[in-house]
Amino acid sequence: MTDYPGFNFEVLAVDAGSRARLGRLQTPHGSLLTPAFIFCATKGAIKAAGPHDLKAANADIILGNTYHLMIQPGAERIERLGGLHAFTGWDGPMLTDSGGFQIFSLGQGTDADEIKGSRHEKRTPLLTKLSEEGATFRSPRDGAYHTLTPESSIQIQRQLGADMVVVLDECTPFNVDRDYTARSLEMTHRWADRSLAAFDRLHDGKQALYGVVQGGIYEDLRREGAEFLNSRPFFGHAVGGCLGAHKDQMYDIVDYATRPLAPAKPKPIHLLGIGGINDIWEGVALGIDTFDCVTPTRIARHGWALARTADNHRHNLRNARFAEDSDPLDPECGCPACSGFTRAYVHHLLKAGEIFGIQLLTMHNMAFMTRLMATIRSALLADRFDDAKKVWFA
Repeated sequence: MTDYPGFNFEVLAVDAGSRARLGRLQTPHGSLLTPAFIFCATKGAIKAAGPHDLKAANADIILGNTYHLMIQPGAERIERLGGLHAFTGWDGPMLTDSGGFQIFSLGQGTDADEIKGSRHEKRTPLLTKLSEEGATFRSPRDGAYHTLTPESSIQIQRQLGADMVVVLDECTPFNVDRDYTARSLEMTHRWADRSLAAFDRLHDGKQALYGVVQGGIYEDLRREGAEFLNSRPFFGHAVGGCLGAHKDQMYDIVDYATRPLAPAKPKPIHLLGIGGINDIWEGVALGIDTFDCVTPTRIARHGWALARTADNHRHNLRNARFAEDSDPLDPECGCPACSGFTRAYVHHLLKAGEIFGIQLLTMHNMAFMTRLMATIRSALLADRFDDAKKVWFA
């Protein structure tokens, strides 16, 4: 049985009306309360923000992207330089994904109607071969060929040195049928066992391994995927792959995937690549403990500020109506961007092409997300989750 010294997950409170729970996740680089949001430092950095900005926003944990980091600067170099924590200057908890989603989404592309869509961008297919061995793809950087296997993904994540690492899985797109999804799920489970074996060979107690529930949009396959994870000694569980074509379908699929995840000892459950405002409230109610998503920092680079009372929870600061608006980005927020600068100034910076405007929006959007998660945790501690949700959306 794989054990995880230095890691622990405990449930501190459970909502009476849902599967929402307050937890504490302990790692060798510190602990965090859950539900929590994981910010995506895709290439080893949050765009337009540094570790000091993360701390100022009360961020607890970040994610590094195995696919991008193996291509540039390379896992071997990062290992020689002390691992991702030393390399990036972030001394808190960290998770790396397996690289699987990037291979399949950037390689094959995802269906335009899928929740995890391809943002309607045209990409040259990079995935050249998918087999029992693994996935062979061309680097978007220099065209070199790489093969990512369950074993090499674990090896790369070992070299990167994040606290939590994830097994390699095939992320089936929305447009494949049930038979393909079932065969893919079987291969994903074989890959998971190979990942576990590789992890055990390298295990030194400094990392913890997450398995991934796949199964596409099919309830029985998602249940099969969850039951497989229950039977293996993973530290944590993650929900990945295709999550349907619309929000209601996504919530059903997350329900299918998480409801059977009820081992005697609770394990943290992560929802891969999802972090919209509504998605977080609904996901927490379904038992999700952690989320990751690029959206909060990505939309900042396009001039958007998150705000609870705004349409779709965001303001476009490029709009002319903010040109003489002396209010802060969000009157409910006390982050450095909101306490020291006005909407009019940020509007000016964006129109002038000044990077500082993007930096201010990034700082605010990170603080918004951590404040949202703190609100949810406080509500769970007080057993007022449903009331807090109603107030938040009022």
